[in-house]
Amino acid sequence: MFNRGDESSKGLKGQAHTLVSRTTEIVGDIHFSGELIIEGRVKGNIYAEDDSKAMIRVAEKGAVEGEICVPSAIVNGLVQGDMRSANHLELAAKAVVVGNVYYNLIEMVMGSEVNGNLMHISSNQSEAKRLAADKKKLPFDEESLQKS
Repeated sequence: MFNRGDESSKGLKGQAHTLVSRTTEIVGDIHFSGELIIEGRVKGNIYAEDDSKAMIRVAEKGAVEGEICVPSAIVNGLVQGDMRSANHLELAAKAVVVGNVYYNLIEMVMGSEVNGNLMHISSNQSEAKRLAADKKKLPFDEESLQKS
């Protein structure tokens, strides 16, 4: 009955799935891994490690009042606070974000709403270093352009 070797448990290795149901309200910060599905209300900040495969889903009737910092997110409800997604952020048709959005890769469906700034963040520091190195390889520098 509780055999860990059966086929149904093999697909969930290390992945925890958590549901905040429609009739639930959580007050306080949440630190999670795996998948967090919010159909109810959370008043607090939500965090997951950037290098994990964690994902948050805010359902159409779900609401978060606080900061969200996760690798991946799909939002179709209300978020009142800043959002930071290191990998992928999807704002579905009924998504409303009241706060700044920091993203690496973003998808916004028609009808989604952001009341704040959209700011791109790099997925890793090596990308920033590569861009800085490319800038140094240019055949001219900014000083020579300003002098002419």
